[in-house]
Amino acid sequence: MLRPEQMSKISVAGSKRVMDDVIETMHELNLVHITDYDGSWEGFEPGDSLEGADEVSSKLVTVRALESSLGLDEDEIDSDATVDLTNADERLEEIRQEVNDLDDRRNELEDRKREIDEQLDQMELFADLGLDLDLLWGYDSLDVLVGEGDAAAIEESLAEADHVEEYEVFTGSSSNSVAIFGYLAEDAEDDLDDALVGVPFTAYEVPQTEGDPESNVADLQEERQQIEAELESIENELNSIKLNSGNFLLALEEELTIEAEKTEAPLRFATTERSFIVEGWVPTNKVEDLESTLDSEIGGRLEISEIKRAEYTDASGHSEEEVHDEQAATDGGETVATDGGTPAGEPSTEEDEQVMTDGGKSDGDLVTVEDDPPVIQRNSKIVNPFEILTRAVNQPKYSEFDPTITLFLTFPLFFGFMIGDVGYGLLYVLLGYTVYKKFEDAVSDFGAVIVWLGLWTTLFGFLYGEVLGLHFIEQMGYHPVLKKGLDSTAWAISWLLIAVIAGWVHLNIGYILNFVEELSVHGAKEAVVEVGSWILMLNGLWMFIFSKLFEGGKPSFGEYALVGQNAMLAEGPIGFGFTGFPAVFGWIGLGLFLLGIVILLTGPWYEVVEFLVPLAHVLSYTRLTAVLLAKAGMALAVNLLYFGAYSDEEGFHFMHEYAPGYEPHGEEAEVVFGGISNMGGTLIELGPVQLALEGALLGLPVYIVGHVVVLAIGGTAAIQAVRLEYFEFFEKFYEGGGKNYEPFGHERTHTSDD
Repeated sequence: MLRPEQMSKISVAGSKRVMDDVIETMHELNLVHITDYDGSWEGFEPGDSLEGADEVSSKLVTVRALESSLGLDEDEIDSDATVDLTNADERLEEIRQEVNDLDDRRNELEDRKREIDEQLDQMELFADLGLDLDLLWGYDSLDVLVGEGDAAAIEESLAEADHVEEYEVFTGSSSNSVAIFGYLAEDAEDDLDDALVGVPFTAYEVPQTEGDPESNVADLQEERQQIEAELESIENELNSIKLNSGNFLLALEEELTIEAEKTEAPLRFATTERSFIVEGWVPTNKVEDLESTLDSEIGGRLEISEIKRAEYTDASGHSEEEVHDEQAATDGGETVATDGGTPAGEPSTEEDEQVMTDGGKSDGDLVTVEDDPPVIQRNSKIVNPFEILTRAVNQPKYSEFDPTITLFLTFPLFFGFMIGDVGYGLLYVLLGYTVYKKFEDAVSDFGAVIVWLGLWTTLFGFLYGEVLGLHFIEQMGYHPVLKKGLDSTAWAISWLLIAVIAGWVHLNIGYILNFVEELSVHGAKEAVVEVGSWILMLNGLWMFIFSKLFEGGKPSFGEYALVGQNAMLAEGPIGFGFTGFPAVFGWIGLGLFLLGIVILLTGPWYEVVEFLVPLAHVLSYTRLTAVLLAKAGMALAVNLLYFGAYSDEEGFHFMHEYAPGYEPHGEEAEVVFGGISNMGGTLIELGPVQLALEGALLGLPVYIVGHVVVLAIGGTAAIQAVRLEYFEFFEKFYEGGGKNYEPFGHERTHTSDD
């Protein structure tokens, strides 16, 4: 699980006469992650597309454009329907013509609809003026402007204009609608617009039509309704095409996609005039299947070589294991058959005897294009959904440990610890399962992760004895193993200490994984200097903190000294009996911490400025306890509003533990809040809960909404948990940046090989 699938680099070489068959076979196998030829080998060039590639690409563009125009969604189509691709070209052209005609008509109608909407907006202003439209245009001696503006300012400006001899301003019921009629002087060089410079006024174009504006509005609205009806008809026709031809288009797209992949494959090959070489990565356990299939399909006219097996010591392959001690590369890594059909091992031309010594990565006689092995993560079906969290950072490198299994083991644990409630846990399970079943791919995986969060939340809920913030289980005779600590300082402090210890252990795991990586890739010296130093600093510092050395000068958690004679955890509710390491451990810890700093100074010395990271990052895990108490406090507040509570000499109690109207007694008795559910007089009993009917119904919306809010906010605990994983834990050993395994081939979903 921690390491990806081992990959082998293979080389397939042969005559161009068999290249089409090789491409067909490799595509059907869907195994080879092709290494793109980079043009670095002397005498070799990238190949050319196969005949018909342009035509296939053009058809594929057409199909995808039609799918976009139709809004084609695979979920709306019966994928099990039988698809006949006979006469596909003719049928595609018919669909294209029909869809394009409908699409063009739809665009025309939508353009006209927008024009009508604009005219309707203007007609409202004309109607407000109360003037017939034919009075607003067609004059020889009058200038007319209609629009929105300040009538008083307009009249003042017109009165001051020398070139305006006469004018009249009409206003509508709206203070902004204005119609301006102006008679200009015969020798005037300016027009009516010039008289309104500086005046707030927006002019509208007057439609050159007759009649009152209300009639025009009615006509435009009628035309708009006709357009909407026609648009609806067009949408129905397009939807009918989508339903009738959608499966055909999806199947044709898949078939054309496959053909495009095949016809463009030679662009990734290294070729000469008569032969070709293709390199790529294959899972090591599939190499024999690849070789046997190619050999049987092509009839032994290929040179197939397993060049090397990628070790986990280096992502770029510098430490890969050579599979063949002696391998010369001519037109296929070794001597291969040429166009004349010369058997392997019997070169027919000088070109086929050429040994590639220029370009690529050379290792002895081996010449190959250098590239990193792709990554296939190896996780079980249960762990696999958590890969979505790993990929949110980045794909693991081939040389890195895959942290998915650690996320599976710790992320839900942290979340469940913080929320810890049977009610909330079951709701998370229900939510996650719904997402898992309803959606696919990454969203479905996310739903599975939520299910795991809910399961751990439910488990901790039983340990805490809590259901929606209440302790029903405890009232029925069950005594919870753990408590959250709202009513007990001892428990709260204990959880702080447990969170610190969890952080200490978690970060050690991260550093150890990094140490193993550095040891395998760069050797012992780099591993000790760059990682071992931090391991010494982390453990040395916390050995000192948890020791009795200088215990009087260390911080204290109330009755629990962090270390010392008062016994950390020994007298607490968990009762581990641990009172701190002896003082000698403290001295050893200080020594290890200082030794780590000294070792780090011999390597990347600039990192010494971060010498307090082992302290800060471990203390960051106390956020687990903070969220635990915060979420419990929110649930308590909601229950307090609904049920009410009181306190007495025995502590804090919800009102529902007694009948409504119960009056706490005793010198220290005090009602904290009466509770909405206690308002009213009709007593009802729901198991251990006793409520007043009227108040219970009145407060139910408050209770539901309150817990929904707590459920949603409690979900942010996932942010805190994943933050610890990404920023504290991953930082110690994980970088990411690997290449995803993308084999040459296609998984058919709408067509079959037949």
